[in-house]
Amino acid sequence: MSSGGSPSTGTVPAGHLFDLARQGSTEELAAFVDAGVPVDLTNTAGDTLLLLAAYYSHGDTVAALLERGADHARQNDKGQTALAAAVFKQATDAVRHLLAAGADPDLGEMTARMTAQFFGLTAMTELLDAPR
Repeated sequence: MSSGGSPSTGTVPAGHLFDLARQGSTEELAAFVDAGVPVDLTNTAGDTLLLLAAYYSHGDTVAALLERGADHARQNDKGQTALAAAVFKQATDAVRHLLAAGADPDLGEMTARMTAQFFGLTAMTELLDAPR
């Protein structure tokens, strides 16, 4: 574990957990969640660990959080989902994991599908429209 805390002591700053999601530190973040950190922990903007991992294109971290019960339908304060964030960043692996978990491309104020269309992300639109 890093100096940010350890799952066994329960003394980790929340900001460190969000940094782990942004950095794609899958094993360390998973250990904290396994030790009792809420998988749907949110920051002051309503971003979850899952949304941050998706936005920063960490497919393995997205998969680990989903395996631990992360809510892919959760929206941040701007009405964005993890799937919309992954589509915006063209994070193919994260998008695939989210879709496999049942994430809805049409959920949110700025949906994943709207994001792909607005930014002309043809490959993302095709991925969203592919049969599952």
